[in-house]
Amino acid sequence: MAIINSVLNWLVRKRMHQIEYFKAFPDEVQRDLFLHLISYSEETEWGQKYDYRSIKNPEIFRERVPVSTYEDLMPIIERLKDGEQNLLWPGEVKWFAKSSGTSGSKSKFIPISRFTLEECHYKAGKDVLTLYLNNFPESEVFQGKGLLMGGSQNIQEVTNSSYYEGDLSAILIHNMPYWAQILRTPSQSIALMDEWESKLTLMAEATMNHNVTSISGVPSWTLVLLNRILELSGKKYITEVWPDLEVFFHGGVSFTPYRDQYLSLIPKSDMHYFETYNASEGFFAIQDRPNASDMLLMLDYGIYYEFIRVEDIGVSFPKSLTLDEVELFTNYAMVISTNSGLWRYMIGDTIQFTSKKPYRIQVTGRTKNFINIVGEELMVDNAEKALTVAASKTGAKLRDYTAAPLYQDDKIRHEWLIEFATPPSDFEVFSKVFDESLKSLNSDYEAKRYHDLVLKPPLLKALEEGSFYSWLKRNNKLGGQHKVPRLMNQRVIVDDILANSNLAENNFNLNI
Repeated sequence: MAIINSVLNWLVRKRMHQIEYFKAFPDEVQRDLFLHLISYSEETEWGQKYDYRSIKNPEIFRERVPVSTYEDLMPIIERLKDGEQNLLWPGEVKWFAKSSGTSGSKSKFIPISRFTLEECHYKAGKDVLTLYLNNFPESEVFQGKGLLMGGSQNIQEVTNSSYYEGDLSAILIHNMPYWAQILRTPSQSIALMDEWESKLTLMAEATMNHNVTSISGVPSWTLVLLNRILELSGKKYITEVWPDLEVFFHGGVSFTPYRDQYLSLIPKSDMHYFETYNASEGFFAIQDRPNASDMLLMLDYGIYYEFIRVEDIGVSFPKSLTLDEVELFTNYAMVISTNSGLWRYMIGDTIQFTSKKPYRIQVTGRTKNFINIVGEELMVDNAEKALTVAASKTGAKLRDYTAAPLYQDDKIRHEWLIEFATPPSDFEVFSKVFDESLKSLNSDYEAKRYHDLVLKPPLLKALEEGSFYSWLKRNNKLGGQHKVPRLMNQRVIVDDILANSNLAENNFNLNI
């Protein structure tokens, strides 16, 4: 084991040198990467259409090439699936990450090249450990297994055109190198199971007797697995099952609503929580400091970044900013150009920069996952901070929530559906603290709430346990990176949940 630790320490030092380089010279690294992506793709159909050969700098690029959404690229992606090549990226592209997104049932198929697999996703997986070990060099994380909470779809081979589809985690597990398979649990056959509820029990049974030292997964679904393990083992705490567990690498949804539940299940003072930010389209950022609320933007994964102010979303040829042009604590939609041929692709997330030396970010929401009916511009980040304050004041713990506008005669308000793991001690206090916290966090919301003139007090409804799980199950969204949409301008999802759910006993339904 001493030899393994020596090798790992050498690898960490080597990679940290490269990370420190792009932290010190971020603009130069991004510009060099940009020129490489452009020159490498000159002969593709896309490159010829926009004359990549004559693009010599980012200024020409953003003037000539339009910002794209999935819908814009879908016709070309369908041609890729039919077997055509050299359309968006040179060479063969045969893997497609299947994703339904957060607000629609129609699947997206994100092309994944071998460059993206190796230079982005797998490189990032190693960097997660590199940055963790750089902070905790005495870690014994490799003394046990890493539990990977993967997706719930099998890899499907479509024989007529010879391509493969599956959710991103299934693709990564399927292509994972042998050495990485040895270090993880459960087995590939269980990890790639399609039927979620059977898989959950098998995962619990297969992992509870291993010495698990690290967990990677989406907080919401990992919590379901941990509770299932406690149920099967008869234990009260996860530390009784896995005494050497030391870190949870989490991503996909905000950890904030789930933090208290994890602290209750894992009462261990030296337990660490590190956030990651990845999607089917790429791996973008990794928390590089203990107990931080932001993540280091990774600049050498074959992804070129641009940023659009939230107010400019939807504008034809919106003004985009390069890294050196961004401002701190301003909401931006993130636009990426990747080594799978996603050109100026708007991934749908909004972020804020917390630091420029180095570039660190926080995810604040989705470009379609906010409420803005009367100019309140309420983002997910605001909501989760306010819910955390209200929960702290009243001893509550949240499982899930969603919200949408409610129109009642001449009244406009936000309706919140909340499922509690532990209900608040005083529902009225919870509601009032929540509303006041939103005002303190968002000046636009505060202005619209002034004297109830434009926006009425929020309407809160507590749902019975399992309501959101049932909604996900009805919509075939169990497991993986599927999540409950948080904030929506339309009521379709809220009305569907209400129509198929019961309100909790002693439900509160408050008009402040």
